[in-house]
Amino acid sequence: MTATAPTTATNKAAPADLSADLSASVAVFLIALPLSLGIALATGAPLQAGLVAAAVGGIVAGRLGGAPLQVSGPAAGLTVVTAELIQHYGWRTTCAITVLAGLCQLGLAFLRTARSALMVSPAIVHGMLAGIGVTIALAQLHIVLGGTPQSSAVANVLGLPGQLADLHPAALGVSVLTLVVLLSWPRLPGRAGTALRKMPAALAAVATATACAALAGLALPRVDLPSWRSHALPELPQGPFLGLVAAVLTITLVGSVESLLSAVATDKLIGSERPPANRPPRVDLNRELRGQGAANIVSGSLGGLPITGVAVRSVANVKAGATSRRSSMLHGFWVLLAAGLLVPVLDLIPLAALAALVMAVGVQMVSITHLRNVTRHGEVLVYGTTIAAVVLGGVLEGVAIGIAVAVALALHRLARTRITLEKQDDGVHRVWARGQLTFLAVPRLSRILNQIPHGAHAVVELDGSFMDHAAYETLHDWQDSHRAHGGSVDVTGRSGARNPETEEDPPAAPTGAHQCCRPWTPWQNHCDHRPAQARTAAAPSKTAATGATATTEAPAASGAECDAPAARRRGAGQLANGIGTFQRDTAPHVRDELARLAREGQRPSQLFLTCADSRLVTSMITASGPGDLFTVRNVGNLVPLPGAESTDDSVAAAIEYAVDVLKVDSITVCGHSGCGAMQALLTSSPTTSMTPLRRWLRHGLPSLERMGSRHHAWARIAGRLPADAVEQLCLTNVVQQLEHLRAHESVARRLAEGTLELHGMYFHVGEAQAYLLSEGEDFFDCRVFDSVGQNA
Repeated sequence: MTATAPTTATNKAAPADLSADLSASVAVFLIALPLSLGIALATGAPLQAGLVAAAVGGIVAGRLGGAPLQVSGPAAGLTVVTAELIQHYGWRTTCAITVLAGLCQLGLAFLRTARSALMVSPAIVHGMLAGIGVTIALAQLHIVLGGTPQSSAVANVLGLPGQLADLHPAALGVSVLTLVVLLSWPRLPGRAGTALRKMPAALAAVATATACAALAGLALPRVDLPSWRSHALPELPQGPFLGLVAAVLTITLVGSVESLLSAVATDKLIGSERPPANRPPRVDLNRELRGQGAANIVSGSLGGLPITGVAVRSVANVKAGATSRRSSMLHGFWVLLAAGLLVPVLDLIPLAALAALVMAVGVQMVSITHLRNVTRHGEVLVYGTTIAAVVLGGVLEGVAIGIAVAVALALHRLARTRITLEKQDDGVHRVWARGQLTFLAVPRLSRILNQIPHGAHAVVELDGSFMDHAAYETLHDWQDSHRAHGGSVDVTGRSGARNPETEEDPPAAPTGAHQCCRPWTPWQNHCDHRPAQARTAAAPSKTAATGATATTEAPAASGAECDAPAARRRGAGQLANGIGTFQRDTAPHVRDELARLAREGQRPSQLFLTCADSRLVTSMITASGPGDLFTVRNVGNLVPLPGAESTDDSVAAAIEYAVDVLKVDSITVCGHSGCGAMQALLTSSPTTSMTPLRRWLRHGLPSLERMGSRHHAWARIAGRLPADAVEQLCLTNVVQQLEHLRAHESVARRLAEGTLELHGMYFHVGEAQAYLLSEGEDFFDCRVFDSVGQNA
């Protein structure tokens, strides 16, 4: 009986899953039908070729691919390439090239090289897609205006003045109507708008334009699907051998990269929206490449366009609730039925409406989000060069030039090292080496070091992450020589941390120096350096009611303090000293970066919501710097529910600003061990007076209720149960505050769009260990990190 229970449950769930897949397949079909015709129109291929590719992509790639919920078909990413091939070799030879590209994809999958395709820099991939989008938009603009596109993007730009002088009002009117409906459809208000938005915007736009054109009796070029009896099939490739090889490689490269990136993006979307029990198997990239190869072989053999995985249709499939690969296969079947039964209806569609739809798709391929990301990572040059090269020269040439620029930029960054020498007022000669120390920097390093006089004290600060053997030998030999002539040398890392790689036997630290806090040397001025007896006299005591820390400090005996300046730095003196240290040591390193941020404004990648506890240094535990995090701190890292009693609008305002204005990509809620707010929640009583702190902590009561609920499993940490009730509540509170975040309108909207991620984090102060919340589970794990924070 126990063994048959899972089978029964599965059988009962099967009809529901089939119903969900059926509904999702219809939604995807309604998007794919007009897009397939539009992409075929943009390439200059027979319009039926788009329908063939959509059907084959759904049925073959859907059945054999490794991403169960990815939808494949004709894609805008291959439009420019296919159009060029048709112009050079004709349609039937292009079909044969598609078959050969499919065979190449099968070979790459057999060699298990799928993940190698993901090594291409995202700046190149996004630049390639943006360049293709610009080329598509320029070509379709001519059809929108009532004309015919030229053979290249440059020719389309040069031909625009003449096209504008010879406008066709009917075509322009239909195109404008299509764009207006396409852009306004997702924003329809009210209950009627909610019902209408269930129809895809692309279908609504084309259907509206077609109906208006038919009712008005406009004389416009329309879709003309010839008889399937005259459908063109592939022929043996004819043309220069090297040209054909380049064409096959281009289709293989672009199609494979776009398909694999789409598969990875679809997998991430599923992981962010569905609990583990409702997720299909993880993507198998090599199997996905095999499925794409098989689909291209079949599509080319049947006279269809090249096929790739398509992000837009895949996202629609996931959002529509698809549970398995049946949805993609059914969508292909619906396309097949439409190609056979709906020809009279399809023949009513004006070509201007399809051109406007594809032009909008091309414009959307130039993503502002991608531009923001490449700007943040300093790859604008690679991105811009790739776009320009794709538009001016073609896809393969653009990708090759983009790769060359990316390699040159990486070599430039590797070789760019700034080495400066400064004599300070106290006679110390300080050498700064900013960047990577390789053999290319050895002549400058040697010249600067030899300027330091014999017998002087020198400090060499290495502000970089790499030093090759030639630079190490140069620095080490100079150290030995300088010390032999009576001088002294300290070699430090960034921010003054002593570098063990460059000192065989570093000198002992002076008495009273504190080494535990390096490499954050400004921080060491605030550490308690006193002997154990003095620290015991100032031991903190926790108040049960509030969890606050009260310290009673006894006068220290003579010599108990670290030194007199350390005592003077307490209070206002400590603050002034910290500011002075920043201005002297840190400001020179960050001034250029802060000046850039001041010019360009803040563009953080995530909102980081954490506790106000003084032991949580967000920049330290996340290795972040200026401009990286938009940080909100409050007592207990709480997120008040919208509309809750005594809601603090400052938190909601910060969330709205980060999500809607700054367009952050993710939100992290970070709790920590020993949280005083959680202790206060556990120990509070109803009779306690309602102070401002008590009113604020009421936003944590849902966490307390969740911990005591039988409907929620206890949160775990690194495979174990929490050590005590306080730790359990700290962990549960992170999970609960993530639920509160989803109740905020701006967050819910971005989550539904798939453009925002939520993360839970827990920092164990005593262990100095960070834990991440596993997706879909109340399980905090640190196995993704090793002892130095690298990915294990």
